[in-house]
Amino acid sequence: MRNAGVTRWEDIPGESIERYWQRLRDAGLEPLDLHRGWTGGDGFDALVLTGGVDIDPARYGAERHEKVRRTDPERDEFELALLTRALERDVPVLAVCRGHQLLNVCFGGSLLQHIEGDAHRADYATEGYPSRSHEVVVVPGTRLAAAVGSGRLLVNSRHHQAVTPATLAPGLKVAATTNDGLIEALESERHTWTVSVQWHPERDEPELPGFAESGRRLFAALARAVNRD
Repeated sequence: MRNAGVTRWEDIPGESIERYWQRLRDAGLEPLDLHRGWTGGDGFDALVLTGGVDIDPARYGAERHEKVRRTDPERDEFELALLTRALERDVPVLAVCRGHQLLNVCFGGSLLQHIEGDAHRADYATEGYPSRSHEVVVVPGTRLAAAVGSGRLLVNSRHHQAVTPATLAPGLKVAATTNDGLIEALESERHTWTVSVQWHPERDEPELPGFAESGRRLFAALARAVNRD
């Protein structure tokens, strides 16, 4: 069975690495635990970048906004090295939430360091840290559209930073947007299957109609990309 390396840091309340692992197993891939201190080199057939703390603004040459939360330079270094190697090898990449932002930074872009208001952040005042939700529009003809369909998609939302048209990196194309102008999915123009989403497709979110199924389809598309050869 082919595998997918999953970065594990678990530094945000309510996040669970097991959700990623289960989605991968359901798609027919064996999850590989890429944890702090990983020494397995290139022993992964795909790479999944997970959610987590803010990326250090120094990584993209910006001054730190007062609303930037805890950062972890060690994690930034670790994941950027893994992502760079995955891109060099052209293995499939699925980048989730923080991973979506990291992909943009890796390609030379920057980030909107804080979205005003609570529309996109998880509800950390409520037990279980439930997600907020909104619609995105998936761009037709993209790899993301091939996986989950084009048009409107209801997704969860657990972030306070974002990729915007002003911060978009060269070499990446937009695959989904919100009605308030945020870029919620990206794809590499230079690689066979490199896709990022700002939402969390590993979560079930039973209150969001169709969301869990769209997440399963996205992980299935990753598995097809891994098994294409």
